This record gives sequence, structure tokens and C-alpha cells, in this order.
Amino acid sequence: MIPLSGGITVLVAIYLVWYVFKADRGDESMQEIALAIKQGAMAFLKRQYTTIAILAVIVAIILSLVTKDGGHTPLAFVIGALCSALAGFIGMYVSVNANLRTASAARRSLNDALKISFRGGAVTGLAVTALSLLGVAGLFYGFNGVNNPQEAPLLIVGFGFGASFVALFAQLGGGIYTKAADVGADLVGKVEAGIPEDDPRNPAVIADLVGDNVGDCAGRGADLFESTAAENIGAMILGIALFPAFGINGILFPLVARAFGLLASIVGIFCVRTKTVESEDPNPMAALNIGYGVTSILAIIAMYFVTNQMINKNGSGIYFFGCAVIGIITSYLFVLVTQYYTDTKYSPVKQIARSCQTGPATTIITGFAVGLESTAAPVVIISAALLLSHYLGSASGLAGGGIYGTAVATMGMLSTCAYILAMDTFGPITDNAGGIAEMSHQPSNVRFITDLLDGCGNTTKAITKGYAIGSAALATFLLFSAYLDEVQLLDKSFNRIVDIGKPEVFVGGFLGAMLVFLFTSTAIRAVGNAAQYVIKEVRRQFAEIKGIMEGITKPDYATCVDIVTLGALKQMVLPGIIVVVVPIVVGIILKAEAAASFLMVATMTGILMALLLNNGGGAWDNAKKCIELGGIYGGKASEAHKASIVGDTVGDPFKDTAGPSIHVLIKLLSTITLVLASLYV
Repeated sequence: MIPLSGGITVLVAIYLVWYVFKADRGDESMQEIALAIKQGAMAFLKRQYTTIAILAVIVAIILSLVTKDGGHTPLAFVIGALCSALAGFIGMYVSVNANLRTASAARRSLNDALKISFRGGAVTGLAVTALSLLGVAGLFYGFNGVNNPQEAPLLIVGFGFGASFVALFAQLGGGIYTKAADVGADLVGKVEAGIPEDDPRNPAVIADLVGDNVGDCAGRGADLFESTAAENIGAMILGIALFPAFGINGILFPLVARAFGLLASIVGIFCVRTKTVESEDPNPMAALNIGYGVTSILAIIAMYFVTNQMINKNGSGIYFFGCAVIGIITSYLFVLVTQYYTDTKYSPVKQIARSCQTGPATTIITGFAVGLESTAAPVVIISAALLLSHYLGSASGLAGGGIYGTAVATMGMLSTCAYILAMDTFGPITDNAGGIAEMSHQPSNVRFITDLLDGCGNTTKAITKGYAIGSAALATFLLFSAYLDEVQLLDKSFNRIVDIGKPEVFVGGFLGAMLVFLFTSTAIRAVGNAAQYVIKEVRRQFAEIKGIMEGITKPDYATCVDIVTLGALKQMVLPGIIVVVVPIVVGIILKAEAAASFLMVATMTGILMALLLNNGGGAWDNAKKCIELGGIYGGKASEAHKASIVGDTVGDPFKDTAGPSIHVLIKLLSTITLVLASLYV
């Protein structure tokens, strides 16, 4: 099933690329704008990957010196890093070509624009997930997993580390770029100059549109590649404990479950279509929800057969099937909760929009309160999923069944990953399409369709972040358990108990919580610093280049793109190095038990912080859309709209830089401690 599913997925992805690329490319002005976006995105990615490659080579050399496993860990690290980079490139390349076709399709119908944008996003979802599956499976067999199935999963941990390493910098660098450009373009263009969003007179508008791709496509592609890889490896390691019961099946189960999940996602992707804009209630989100529902139902059916065939001893299969269903339901609940807090249809976003009437201060206060509130339901959902899946796994009667039950639940949650990632990449494609339509002066009915899809895309991007956090929470529990197992193998006196009453263990946990806050601070400040470069350049062009505001002279877009690129890459290094260095220092100085405390508390703190930032930022963004599209509280250019722009600007680094980077941070901490456990004993 693993190579068959991977092969089918690659073929479907190729078909979707053909479907998108054969679509109409619009008129000459649309093509000119799209080309500028594409060139800027490619230039950024080339520079970013050069920087990441240098850092990755240094880490690979260090790993080859400190690990004693015949070079397996550094080799797996390099392969994981390369695959993660490729995943990010695929995501961005398809996006910068699908945006133009989506804008052109919006001139025909909402349904055409939806299908092209979503299928463009689906290429990323399918390619990234298939690459993760085939990469982990290839290393397992390459490291002689058939003959040594109990050793091979431990040797491929480096793959997850390499993927996490690249994903952190890709998400961080892309996030800093996109929000620095967005903040700069909004503050000088919309607030100071009073011109519309995506107005061609704004020198930063191309940099802003480039940012949607490098942050939400390249960054998120690498991010979810890392998620699926790390979680597969963690579940495979836990399968070692059940080798006496299931043999190699318990270790390969996560990969086979992922293979069926890919096929379920393919069916769901082709179910997405909507009504025309002339209908009474054109709702693209409803169409995406139908596809997600189909994917989830098929994943549940597939999980029944996989658990029954692979991990069924003395009737245990039905218990583990229950764990898988819990995981799928958990992912669905996360989608609903995130949608509730970030969609324009529901109370939280409407409350923020209402508060905009009394100015920016009340907008910020209400939005921050919504973000804080939004942490409660997800924590309850994650807690219930862990407890129920552990209970069902224990009820199987197998030694180690409880912890394996949580692994199966994680695989259930990730079975819909390809579809969720398609929803995510759909967001920046529609955002870019709106920008192209605006800058090429398309009729208002075209812009209405792209605005409708863009608002939907804001929600899908928020959903993906919530989903990624939920899966990160379950995955780090797996990786944490795997770390305790490995320390116990290295130190027989270690009894898997982390005693928070010991001073060094307490300090380790304290430092873990601190790291999340410090990282968040450096990421948000990085956006502020990089945005200053953009703001100064835009103001300079408005002052020095005559005729921009009259539309006589074109702004110098390329200079803005270059300034943001250099600023983002400069600002991403410090937060990334902090994340890598601090856990290593804690482990070496305070030892293994303190490192476990560090990882545990950092995970809990990170999940709460990421939920606050992602949901709060998404709610601010859609509160602005609520006023723009609904025409309420005065509509565009009103005082309420100006207040909503301030809220959206504050939320930008929350939801697109720091928030998405935190769940990568959580898994990077897990893989670092797992890879370097021998240094901590």
C-alpha cells in the first residue's frame, strides 16, 4: 500500500498541475503583475534556502561528531532537510502559477475560481504528504528495517530533526517577510495615504503579494511536511514496544494508515464545488467543508480495515480502531472550533467588528480577549483525546497498549492531513488572486468573487494552524514518551519519572516556558524591525518619485521586494539559533530528567501561546473583512474600518509569523532531545 498510494498520489498531483496550468492566464496586465510576484518569490526562496543550507551543513557536521550510530543520524538529517526544502518549493511554485489562473477564472464564475484555487492548493497537500510518507518509508527500508525493525525507527529520528530544522527557518523567514511587507504596505498605503488594499500605486504591494507565497505556501509546506514526518517516526518508535504482539506490523502501521489517508484526501479534493455567485447564498466554505467531511468518513472506513488487519491480537483491533476514530473526530472538532473563532459568520469576529466602532484600542482589547478565550476549547479537546485514546489502548489488554493508543489517535488525526494542507495553500492563492484583480483594474463583480474567496482563505489558513497545533500536541506526547524510553535504555536507573520537586528539574521546566515567550518576542520584534525598512522605503518613494499618487509613474516594486528579503533573512537567524541552542545547553548542564521537564512544559506553554496568536490574529483579520464585505459600521474607508486595519496589522505577526512557528518549535525541541539523548545521560 505504501508505494501504491505514493504512486497514485504523485499521478493525481501531476494531473492537478496540468488542470491548473491549462487554465486561462488572463490579460496582459494580469500576467505582468503575476510575473513580478513569481520572480520576487523565487528570488526570496533562493536566498533563504542558501542561508538555511549553510546552517544545516554546520548542524550535520556537529551531528556526525556527537552521534555514534554509524552516520545514520546525520544522513537522515540531511535527507530530511532536503525533502523539507523540496516540499516548501513545490508549495510555492504551484501557488505563484495558480494565483493568476484563479484571478482569470473569477471573470467567469465563482465555481471556476474555487476549483482552480483549491486544486492548486491540493497539489501542495498531496505532494508534501506523499513526500513525507515515501521519505520515512524509504529510510526505514534503506536502514535495513526489514531485518532489524526494532532498531531502524530510532536511526531515522534524524529525518524528523532535519525536517523540523528547515521548517522552522522556512516558516520563520517566510512569516517575517510576509508580515513585514503586509504591515508596511497597510500602514503607509491604507492608513497614511488613504489608498485601497492592493492598490498598484503602493510600492510595497508586490512585496506583500510575494509574502503570501513565501510564508503561507513555502513555509507551511515545509511545516506540515515536518509534522507528518516527525509524527510518523514517533509512532513507529512506540510500535517497537508492541513488537512481541504485532511484529513489524505495529511499526509499519503509521505508514500504512497515512497511505490510506492520502487516498481518502484525493476523493475529498474532487468533491469540492460551489454555487455561482448569483445564487442566494454563495458560500465557498460550505463546499470545502463537504470535501473535508467526505475525506473524514473515508478515512474512518479505511482505519477500520487497517487496524483490523495490522494491529488486531485477541480482539485488540476494535480498541485501536476506536483510538483512530477519536483522532479523526479530534481533527474535525479543531476545525470547527477554529472556524468558530475566526469565521465572519460567528460571534467572536462580529464582536471584534462591533468594537471597531469605538476605535483601535477597543479593537485590540476585544481581539486579544477572543484570542485568550480561544485556548480553552482546544485544550479540553486535546486532553479528552489523550485520555480516551490511552484508556482504549489500555483496554486492549496489551502491555504498552495505552501509549500506543495515543499514537493510533495521532495517526487518525493526520489521516486527513493532505486535504487540510490543500485548504491552507488555497488561502494565499486566493489572496494573490484578489491582489492581481485589484491591480489590473478588473470589474467590481470580479473583485467581489476574489474577496469572497479571500475571506474564506483567511478562515482555512486559521483552520490549518489550529489543526497543526492539535497534531503537534499529540505528536509531542508521542515523542516525549519515545524520549523517556530512550533515556531508560541508556540509563537503567532512570524509571521514567520526572520529579518536578527536584530543583534542576523545576528549573528545566521553567526555562522551557521562558523559551516560548522569548522566541515569540524575537519573532514579533523581527516583523517590527523588518517592517520599518519597508515603511521608510514606501515613504521615500511617495516623497521622491513624482506622479505615483496620480497613477502617472509606476513605483519601484523591485527595491521593496529586495529590502524585505534582506530584512527577513537577517531577522530570522536569532530566533532560530535560540531554539536550537537552549535545549542542548539545558540537557548537557541539567541532564536528562531536567531536559524532559523542559520539553514537557515548553510543549504545554507553546500550545497555549500558538492558539492565542493564531486565533486572535485570524479573528482580527476577518473582523476587517466583515466590515469590508458586509458594508456594516460604515464599510470601507469608515472610522470603524480604519480601526479594523490597525487590529489586522497587530494580528499579522501573531497569526502568520510567531504563531505558526511555535508549533514547529515544539516538535523541533522534541526531535533535538530525542536525537541528542545520549549527551544528557
